[in-house]
Amino acid sequence: MRDLAEAAGLWRLCWTLAWFDIRLRYRGSVLGPFWLTLSTGAMVGAMGIVYATLFKMNLREYLPFLALSLVLWGYLNTLVGDGCVAFISSDSTIRSVRMPYSLYAARVVIRNILVLGHNVAVIIVVYAALDTWPGATAVLALPGIVLWLIDSLAICLLLGAVCARFRDIPPIVNSVMQMAFFISAVIWKPEQLGPSEWILTFNPFYTVLEVVRGPLLGTVPSLTVWVSALAFSALACLASWLAFVRVRERIAFWV
Repeated sequence: MRDLAEAAGLWRLCWTLAWFDIRLRYRGSVLGPFWLTLSTGAMVGAMGIVYATLFKMNLREYLPFLALSLVLWGYLNTLVGDGCVAFISSDSTIRSVRMPYSLYAARVVIRNILVLGHNVAVIIVVYAALDTWPGATAVLALPGIVLWLIDSLAICLLLGAVCARFRDIPPIVNSVMQMAFFISAVIWKPEQLGPSEWILTFNPFYTVLEVVRGPLLGTVPSLTVWVSALAFSALACLASWLAFVRVRERIAFWV
């Protein structure tokens, strides 16, 4: 708790470091992070036409779903990858300056939120082009966004600490995320499973994604989806808490 409180008190430094990471990553680039926005938009357009034809779905209904799914999944996938090296990538700072470790995890979260903010432009363009705005239902995405922020910090603390100790875990995590992409209703709709749709409630990636994606598509996530998302989030936070408390004092020796 003290580590989290100290990191919260250094929020300006955390924001500055996250912004510096983005500027450093796209140094010398004309469009900066907007290159990622353009590539995401091109992918949405290409995949939307192809998969709408394959799945025999209305493009006007499928394209907003695909745009939201790819943008939100891009955030999750990048966050998990960056979370694995949250402490490893800051090894020189950890060895030379005494700062709360939660700050390094929050730095990763803020950096990815800034990139997500750029990619939201893709969703807005798709909504405007097809005139399919979600309406007032979009407000229901706010609790899901809050849940995402909590989970993001927990995942970065958990993976950052574990991967600092075991360097062969990041490739494993990368493989898991690749599998999760295809089984979590990102490029296909849940209703395509028919009577077997209930199986998705046991997929934490799907339920956590759906509590934000559903309202932004004009639908209300079911109680089962919310219960599943909250249960998996509670387990992630508990695992992160226990791991961080146990290994916090050893992180400086592992990086």
